[in-house]
Amino acid sequence: MTLVENNGSPPCIKGKGKARHPEPSEQTPLLLHHSDVAPSQPRATVADEDVDVESSSDARRRLWSKLTFVFLASLSFCIIIFLLLALLAYSFAARLSDVSPEDVLENALVIQGPYRVSVLNVTADGGAWIRVRARVGIDAGSIMGVNTDDDEGTFYDIWKSFGRWGVKLLDRVTVDVSTAQIFSQRQSLLATVDSPPFELPLTGNPPYDDSWLSPMSLTLFVVPTRNASDINQFVHDSWNSGAASIHASIPSVVVSGGSTNKGGWRQMLRLHRLGVQTKLSMKIPPIPGLPTPGEDVPLPPVSQLITLQSFDLESEAENVTVHALATVINPVPSIMNLTAPSLPFIISLPGENHSSVPVASVHTDPFTLTHPNVTLAISGSVLPLPPHPSASISAFLSRYLSLEPNPISVACPLFPSFAVDTEFPAPISKPQILRNVTIHDMKIKPTSVGGGFLASGTVFARIVLPKGMDLTLDVVRVFPDVLVFDGEVRELPVLLSPQQKVEELPDPLPEHAFGHIRPDDWLEATSIQVDTEEEGSIFAVTADMVDIPLEVLPGRQKPFRNFISKVVFGAHGALAGLQGTTDVGMYILGLPFRDHEDATTGMDLLGLPFQGSVRIAMKDL
Repeated sequence: MTLVENNGSPPCIKGKGKARHPEPSEQTPLLLHHSDVAPSQPRATVADEDVDVESSSDARRRLWSKLTFVFLASLSFCIIIFLLLALLAYSFAARLSDVSPEDVLENALVIQGPYRVSVLNVTADGGAWIRVRARVGIDAGSIMGVNTDDDEGTFYDIWKSFGRWGVKLLDRVTVDVSTAQIFSQRQSLLATVDSPPFELPLTGNPPYDDSWLSPMSLTLFVVPTRNASDINQFVHDSWNSGAASIHASIPSVVVSGGSTNKGGWRQMLRLHRLGVQTKLSMKIPPIPGLPTPGEDVPLPPVSQLITLQSFDLESEAENVTVHALATVINPVPSIMNLTAPSLPFIISLPGENHSSVPVASVHTDPFTLTHPNVTLAISGSVLPLPPHPSASISAFLSRYLSLEPNPISVACPLFPSFAVDTEFPAPISKPQILRNVTIHDMKIKPTSVGGGFLASGTVFARIVLPKGMDLTLDVVRVFPDVLVFDGEVRELPVLLSPQQKVEELPDPLPEHAFGHIRPDDWLEATSIQVDTEEEGSIFAVTADMVDIPLEVLPGRQKPFRNFISKVVFGAHGALAGLQGTTDVGMYILGLPFRDHEDATTGMDLLGLPFQGSVRIAMKDL
């Protein structure tokens, strides 16, 4: 009996599952023949192998078909996107190609300010480094036509949205300009301006307020023209028109995408323009204290813009120092803050033959513009004066003592061609330089021949300098020219200009004047400083005069005889009034005057007015 037939075991049912060995029983041999061992995998037949090969080949074909479809679809999509982007770029590039620099300046570039201008440095050749701070932005959407517009169609809105996306992606541009020339409307060169490359931010579809503007700090090197007449004409034209209009010429402008310090694809976008011309105009704002600019309104003089608050002169061992405080009307709009370093100036007085005499070198402290006025602290020193400056100084003093403003010229050495003619203000009250003039121990005696008279005595006077003039003087000589009156002089002294001949008598002669005393030469004098009385420096001056001719004025013999009668018969003599002018020769400590041989000399003040009195008794005859 075989193993299969034993115990009537049921046949093994084969399915798709994995073949399994029969369960061992008591009749199962312990050792099986090799051929009786069931394999772990059923052996495939030839038909099954053909079916498997065919199935795998179909699968591969289906995979290749899918990959090919995906590749071709992706390639087509990319080509379409590229063509769309190229079309968009071409359309935008075509628009940009038609945009001129003038269009950008007038319609796209928005500048708020400048709100701060700082003068960093001034060079010896007259140039100035200036830092300008402002808020700027370029409305790129307006010049590219991609800003939102409610009345556009859907497709056009999509097209513009791509443009705004491109502007946002580009973000900013770098502008590199060559040296710009600034001209007036009369085509007169006013200045040249250099600047490093700078960045301008781009914005598409900006809001209506100024929140989209970005701060910018730009350093400029400005060299103004040396032709002062062109500047003066430009100022007058701007005032008459009510606006400052200029014409800018830029030989070359290069605009590239992206930032200056970053590379990348953005810098491949590059635009080069040659011979850029543009016009700029800024309306002159109302200036407090000045009239409104206009054609029929003359330009106010500089003296109306400057107010001298105080000034002080003080003698030191080596020089005479100057300290002053002045206020200047600020013509700059309040939105702009200007910071300036110390600036030097030369003050000059008018000289002979339309020349000028430099008298002081001063400089301002660094200052910042304030509104409505700017306060300037000024300090410096008086310059060593050239030979024979007495006429200019004396003319200045004569006008000052007459409560008249003095013409002066103010020039900045950093800008040699610029000189501003203005006025040194007159004092509020009339100063009296010479006070308490009298003649001590005056004696009058007749001459031996001719019937004339001679006067002798000691001239005494006080020199009182105006408040703020703390000078140390050494008066060494005087040259008086005196009218003698019967009684006290009630009229103020007549001021003579330095050019007027002192020997000329006033016409008509003053009332009650009967005599004229004028020496033939200078009188030696001495001086000592005395305590001040809330004034400037005060000095007591004395000079001896011996046998100086006393001339009786023409037609005044009777008043002279009446005066002599009072002297002879009066109990206390008679009071003689004195009025006239005197030249004063002096040395000023710290202020050397140089002659033609560069030797130290003194200074002569001409025509200082004075009045006084002297009592003459019988014993003085």
